[in-house]
Amino acid sequence: MGIARACLKPTAGLESATLSDLRLEKGKATRDRLIAAARKLFGRHGYEATSIEAILKASRVKRGSLYHHFTTKETLFDAVLDSVVGGIAETTAEAARAAGADPVARLRAGCDAWLRMALDRSIQRIALLDAASVVGWTRWRELDAKYTLGRLRANMRGVRAFGSLPAAELDVLVHMLMAALSEAALLIASAEDPEAALATGRAAVKTFLDRLMRV
Repeated sequence: MGIARACLKPTAGLESATLSDLRLEKGKATRDRLIAAARKLFGRHGYEATSIEAILKASRVKRGSLYHHFTTKETLFDAVLDSVVGGIAETTAEAARAAGADPVARLRAGCDAWLRMALDRSIQRIALLDAASVVGWTRWRELDAKYTLGRLRANMRGVRAFGSLPAAELDVLVHMLMAALSEAALLIASAEDPEAALATGRAAVKTFLDRLMRV
């Protein structure tokens, strides 16, 4: 009997590990469904007009499972916002990479990509119009720092290598550029004619970068 029990122990351990992995995968899948459903609803209707009941119906998740992952609607919105800001950062990084090796061209391409994304109604609502009021300005800035600031700083360092930017001012200039882009995106998102606002915003950012880099 002792030998039999000893032989069974590794199998039991493997089964336990497999069950644990399956539970983790199921939990992640449920969380992802909630975020995906909430993103669509928050993007279409806004935070205030989106109910928990609507999210449960759209995600086909039970209330208990939702509250297992997110204690409040605000924490769910925070997760959605994190996903959206991360997606914005990745899209701008892809645009920058596609511009080639020139750091100035990469910087311009990334800035332009972000402004064009401000036309997306879902991004407008979640990342620009509702974010500050729901999660607060500090958290909004934390997400910018998490996903955007490091990449922008690295790009600006590349520009500085050509002697266009004063080293002592670099960090402040990075924050100023990020603030300028955020304000331009907000103006586009809230404009009566977003396409016209985009054209004006792109021209203004180009002027800003031209002056900044003394082109």
